Amino acid sequence: MKLLRMKTIWKRSPRIILNYIYAPQINMVMQMTMIVRRGLSSVVSRAGQEQCILDSSSISPSCQEPRVIVVGAGMAGLSAAHRLTQCGIRNFVVLEAKERPGGRIHSCWLGDAVIEMGAEWIHGACLPNSVYTLASQDRLLQTPLPRLDASRGLFCTSEGRAVDFPVTITAYHTFRQIEQQAANLFRLGGERLHGTLLNFIGLRIQQELHNFPEDQRYDAARVMFGLTNILRNKCGDDLSLISADQYGSYIELPGGSVRVPLGFVGVMAPLLRGLPDNCIRYNKPVNVIRWGPGQAGAGRVLVKCCDGEELTADYVIFTMSLGCLKCQADKLFAPPLPVCKLDAICNLGFGLSDKVFLEYAEPFWVCHEGNLKLAWSAEELQCRCDWTRGVCSIDEMPGSKHVLCAWISGQEAAVMETLTDNDVAEGLTQLLRRFTGEATVPGYFATVHGARISGIREAERIIQLTKKLEGPPR
Repeated sequence: MKLLRMKTIWKRSPRIILNYIYAPQINMVMQMTMIVRRGLSSVVSRAGQEQCILDSSSISPSCQEPRVIVVGAGMAGLSAAHRLTQCGIRNFVVLEAKERPGGRIHSCWLGDAVIEMGAEWIHGACLPNSVYTLASQDRLLQTPLPRLDASRGLFCTSEGRAVDFPVTITAYHTFRQIEQQAANLFRLGGERLHGTLLNFIGLRIQQELHNFPEDQRYDAARVMFGLTNILRNKCGDDLSLISADQYGSYIELPGGSVRVPLGFVGVMAPLLRGLPDNCIRYNKPVNVIRWGPGQAGAGRVLVKCCDGEELTADYVIFTMSLGCLKCQADKLFAPPLPVCKLDAICNLGFGLSDKVFLEYAEPFWVCHEGNLKLAWSAEELQCRCDWTRGVCSIDEMPGSKHVLCAWISGQEAAVMETLTDNDVAEGLTQLLRRFTGEATVPGYFATVHGARISGIREAERIIQLTKKLEGPPR
């Protein structure tokens, strides 16, 4: 195996690249008081989402426009700016710290593959998902839609042996039933507490193993505990830190998950085309936001950038990701946010999920045969002394014959971030050699739409306030 290049994508550490896949976003509107709400994907009904997107009442042309500053040109920020424009408010500026739009959406080429350095999938390929609609209207998606099939691929043990297909299928569907039972705990409610997600799933796995023939239990256990590692990557942290009773609070849209073949960044195009010229100012990080009564200047909010420039506004829509906000909330706002808001920022969970892309001169795997899922045993997962135990799967990149993507999460990902590229490449290559013994024989698987909805929601609040006040706040 000759490794040509490796690209490591960090989702949390500000030392490398700030790209957040699963972390929720917080949006803020500065009025006389600060309002902070979590991403709409987890706190409102689908009907509310549709109403937020489809209700397009414009402000009166005779109404004086308020001055708005949008902090961040990610999906939430661009959606907010686009919504303001749709409803007749064009007196705004978008401040983006980087040299590009997109935030957590960042696509680029590596060898013969388009890789996603941030958001990977459109979760919910259906019309109620406005991100899917954006991709569809620009014809970015293939027909028929190649939906993510999480069951496809090989489960391989640490002995380098592929688990027999019939055992894999039965164990896979058994685990999905257990996962659904965990999700149903939230919907059923009640006063009974079921402990951590790890304990709930671990107990159910042990119970279900008795339904397998004795000669299949060893492999079935490895498949299901390997799937707990994949679920750990989805959640971004150890399942022992996640409440079983709250696991089902995530709203999953129908339609499956789809990938944008030429890059997720393409969904930004319809939004960027609809904005006024030169409304986005790049390389413009914000140093402090002075809000509340008594601010100098014409606006109610003063935003000071790191280059010293000061801007005033009637409203600020703040779309910085939760990870950055956790690090900067105490010094970014003056006066400080109310204690209840700071507590909310502190208490919201924020996990770590990393991707490492590996480019090989020649493929040592059978192309288009699916992904490699690591069927760790329960004992191997209990011993987390080696950072590679956090690797849950190694996926081949669609359309590529040379690039693989390894997924790693939790504390193991944090350890990996401290290593050199050579150490990471060597560790993953040894892991591949260990697990892919017979897996090379032919024949033989969080959301951008939540950020978009939250941006539209905050723009809508400004629009409705402007209509009610018949202009900027006084």
